[in-house]
Amino acid sequence: MKIYSRILSFLRPYTGVILLSLVASLFYVVFNSASVWFTASLINTIFEEEPVAAEVQPPTPSSLSLNDRLKYETKQLIYRDDPVDTLKVLCIVILGIFILKNLFYYAQGLGMGYVNLKVIQDARDRLYEKFNVLSMSFYDKQRAGNLSSVVINDVNAMNNSISNSFSKLLVEPINILFMITMLFVISWRLTLMAIIILPLSAVLITKIGQSLRRKSTRTYRQIAEVMSLLQEMLHNIRIVKAFASEDYENRRFQKATDKHFYLSFRHKKLSVLSSPLNEILGVAIGVVLLWYGGVQVLKHQTLTSQDFISFILYLFMLLQPLKSMSGVNNMIQTGVAAAERIFHILNTEPEIKEAEHPMEIREFRENIHYQDVYFKYEDEWVLKDINLTISKGEVVAFVGPSGAGKSTIVDLVPRFYDVDQGTVTIDGTNVKELSLQSLRHLLGIVTQETILFNDSILNNIAYGLEDVDRGAVEEASRLANAYDFILDLPRGFQTNIGERGLKLSGGQRQRLSIARALLKNPPILILDEATSALDTESEQLVQSAIDKLMKDRTTLVIAHRLSTIIDADKIVVLERGKIVEQGDHHTLLEKNGAYRRLYDLQFKSHISSVEDL
Repeated sequence: MKIYSRILSFLRPYTGVILLSLVASLFYVVFNSASVWFTASLINTIFEEEPVAAEVQPPTPSSLSLNDRLKYETKQLIYRDDPVDTLKVLCIVILGIFILKNLFYYAQGLGMGYVNLKVIQDARDRLYEKFNVLSMSFYDKQRAGNLSSVVINDVNAMNNSISNSFSKLLVEPINILFMITMLFVISWRLTLMAIIILPLSAVLITKIGQSLRRKSTRTYRQIAEVMSLLQEMLHNIRIVKAFASEDYENRRFQKATDKHFYLSFRHKKLSVLSSPLNEILGVAIGVVLLWYGGVQVLKHQTLTSQDFISFILYLFMLLQPLKSMSGVNNMIQTGVAAAERIFHILNTEPEIKEAEHPMEIREFRENIHYQDVYFKYEDEWVLKDINLTISKGEVVAFVGPSGAGKSTIVDLVPRFYDVDQGTVTIDGTNVKELSLQSLRHLLGIVTQETILFNDSILNNIAYGLEDVDRGAVEEASRLANAYDFILDLPRGFQTNIGERGLKLSGGQRQRLSIARALLKNPPILILDEATSALDTESEQLVQSAIDKLMKDRTTLVIAHRLSTIIDADKIVVLERGKIVEQGDHHTLLEKNGAYRRLYDLQFKSHISSVEDL
């Protein structure tokens, strides 16, 4: 029951609109029931051989059944001395009833439509907000396509379940109650026979619904797999074409869509089964009642012709809401399967949490200190026994083979990950005691893979900052050696650079990233080999911009090419998660240890490349 309560929690902010829709639904049901009653009167009036004028004196109320009383009041309203006048009044009344009925139906649908759209918006907003607070470790284990599928497909499925089922639960039960009441009023014997259909339908609905929920869960998981493959291919389209792997990717995608089709079709076969089964049962009961009631009318027993017409009309009108209700459980179970995936994300707690009363840090004064730091990813120790001090103004480079822990040791400073043992402090304060926002405001990050947004150059440089002066943006672009190429673009700083900045060259993208860091003006800078993927000319421009960026800042450099960090104040050599050496370039070369081996390896590779030329 908890999952249903959480789904309904999306509706609570709109209780007022739902109540108004409920009132509109009540009026709709009343006028819908009246439309059936007066339609039966119309049929009876047309085929009655001698219309009876309204009686002048009403019979004694105690002598009338509720059915007869209703028929009497109807005659009082519509019957006239002239049969044509009676027909005219009846037609006007029926037209008015149908107009009012549909006006209230429109009002109910409009109110629920507003609620449905707001539920979609709220669910997506909550998921997006959750994505922004979840830790990096969450994204290490998730595929972007799966998360996108939850935001788009699962939210739609949950909302469709709410909108379709809730709308029907709002209107149809009242409709059914009114119809059954009128059936009892007309003939309680025939009505008791008709009710046989209800327990049979309930059993069918429950069994089918349970199976649908299981099948829906499998289907949503598979469409997430399809979306993941699609995003992966679009993201890596250059590699796909470079390796002529189009056929392979087509086969892989088709295999995933084939499985989705298979699961979806199994779901569809079951979901469409409940409605025809219930309708067949309903019509079978209706035919039996038609025969039984018809015999009573023909033999002039307990039913009049008008009663029988009214009963049949109400009975067949009852089948439609019963048919609608038969599919409600199927919709609910489909929605629950989607909601479980949504709430799985919303229930996920971020591993990186702020202290109950976090401290604000406004400036960096002294040092960053790692003390007895250990970090584990899943079951493997990535960092072990790290002790290191980085003083203000120092340029510290981290080198070592792939998987040595270079990126991880740097990621502990902005708390992308938290240590398992030991502490990381800034100016003597544990980073876990600092507010995340103030901590990260101290940092500027330039990565090897440039991260830009599908937006203008101006907004990319000023990302994360509010009310930024245009002159400051231009000055940052000049320092980053980006100003000239920006002015050469068709719309200058307003030029949209496309998804991930693909409209620009690698060097241009990297200079925009540096301009963004310059504009932020952080006291601590993290560089993840920002020039490794560039050509020689671009590298020179970017390296010049980086030199300006590093001036008067504490800089942590993740280095892959040792030639870029020869002038670093301190070089930290990592192997298998441990610091094996640290010192400046010349000191480490003289030690003739791990750094020397790395340096000689890269130097020899460079000499070999030159000789090959």
